[in-house]
Amino acid sequence: MRQILIELAVLGVIGIVLALIGPFGSFEASFGARLAYWVPLALAGYAIYRPIGAVADWIATRLALPAAPMWIAATLIATVPMTMLVWAASCAGRCRHPSSIDAALTWYGQVLVIGGAVTLLLYIRGKGEAAASVDAPPSPASFAPPAAPPPNARFLKRLSPHLGVDLVALEMEDHYVRAHTLAGSELILMRLRDAIDELDGIDGSRVHRSWWVVRSAVRTVRREGRSVRLVLTNDVEAPVSRERVAALRAAGWL
Repeated sequence: MRQILIELAVLGVIGIVLALIGPFGSFEASFGARLAYWVPLALAGYAIYRPIGAVADWIATRLALPAAPMWIAATLIATVPMTMLVWAASCAGRCRHPSSIDAALTWYGQVLVIGGAVTLLLYIRGKGEAAASVDAPPSPASFAPPAAPPPNARFLKRLSPHLGVDLVALEMEDHYVRAHTLAGSELILMRLRDAIDELDGIDGSRVHRSWWVVRSAVRTVRREGRSVRLVLTNDVEAPVSRERVAALRAAGWL
């Protein structure tokens, strides 16, 4: 709700600025008329562009695609209903439909200029907040070690005593499993699948063909393009396969 209110306030200011400069021939009208025209259109544009932008983000995350092309496509699509709305508001029901394709494209292009610029601002603002959330130092609570595993986790008996039992992740390396704990790591000759079978009662998940991670050991999530990685409490980064993204998101990991 806070984000929506901030963005609506920004759009209101943009509407006032457009009323002041009077683009696309609207300067001939009085300032009051321009204000009554541009501010509602700016807010209406938010109601059209923002949901489609959210869908673009959802598709990009769901399919592990770059977000920028999805937002460009969403802007081009959202401009169609927005153009119809601007045309209706400009004509106030007294003018006919555009007489040619060129005239319709002119309307579309003018709306796209403003709609695209505003959408770009929303996109940059959203990415800036996402980057801040990733780069911000974690709270002290996020460094808390994983809860002590239950005694029936047979795999822990395979670990060297100096590594302790604060398991963070398992990583497959050829015919070995590398066990990561808060105290270090070591290789154990066994299959990853067999190691997971010996982790009864530990809350974790196989996030990649070669990785199994303890849920409480995840400090944050790092995204770079299509790549999604889990940053763990021992500073190790575990990759997340595309096939596992949807299931992990549904389970609340991402």
